[in-house]
Amino acid sequence: MFKLFTSKKAAKNLAIGLASATTASGLGLALALNVDLFASDHGCYPAKYPWFHEGLFNTLDHASIRRGYEVYKQVCAACHSMRYTYFRHLVGVSHTEEEAKAEAAESMVTDGPNEEGNMFERPGKLSDPLPSPYPNDEAAKAANGGALPPDLSLIAFARNNGTNYIFSLLTGYHDPPAGVEEKEGLHYNPYFNGGWIAMAKALYDEIIEYSDGTPATTSQLAKDVTEFLRWSSEKSHDEKKKLLLKTFLIFPPILALFYVYKRRVFTVMKSRKIVFNPTKSSGSEKH
Repeated sequence: MFKLFTSKKAAKNLAIGLASATTASGLGLALALNVDLFASDHGCYPAKYPWFHEGLFNTLDHASIRRGYEVYKQVCAACHSMRYTYFRHLVGVSHTEEEAKAEAAESMVTDGPNEEGNMFERPGKLSDPLPSPYPNDEAAKAANGGALPPDLSLIAFARNNGTNYIFSLLTGYHDPPAGVEEKEGLHYNPYFNGGWIAMAKALYDEIIEYSDGTPATTSQLAKDVTEFLRWSSEKSHDEKKKLLLKTFLIFPPILALFYVYKRRVFTVMKSRKIVFNPTKSSGSEKH
């Protein structure tokens, strides 16, 4: 019987050991594959920049979002669409309602059909998305040598280390190192996977003039448009931070009340003492 018990115990320990080893191996393999995928997502891994919104209770920089919209409108919108960002999203974030309506009215939108069954052009409204530079993806490919410019609505979440990657990519153009042969129609950027990207450098000093007078240096332009794209990818960012702050303010008093209530209700039960005093049976007294 003792040998059987020992063998079962050994088998159980062996099974636990095998399960633990398998789990650890699986987690290690998954981590290795994950790191490998992250490494292949970029060429050079971008540096970590001190973005203000990464603080626990910090919001996005709304002045920077407004300037970033100007950069997108005057530079990026020539090739990239933002199909999931609407003019109404700008209201209360970077523009007033009147300003957003004026921005929307600058673009002409195909609508319809009308009463005669025909499509027609009308000024944009708050309910319209930001205008796309091309009518469809095939037209976009034809205009860019077969390369499809990605939609930028969610680009900050579509790339690993999104904000740092976008900023590094926009400011990372330079001549290829010695010994690297240039590729026709491509531009060298070490932060892009493979080192060569179809998009030419788009940001230069003073390429646009900010409405608030901020000096339009290359790094400032890249920072602002990155902030704008980060907001576009998560438009509820600030609301989530506000909800988190409210949670931190409300839960401690609630937990304190529950603790006091628990102590009040269960103090009697936890402090009582139950004693069992067995009495001798009549049979045991005879013996």
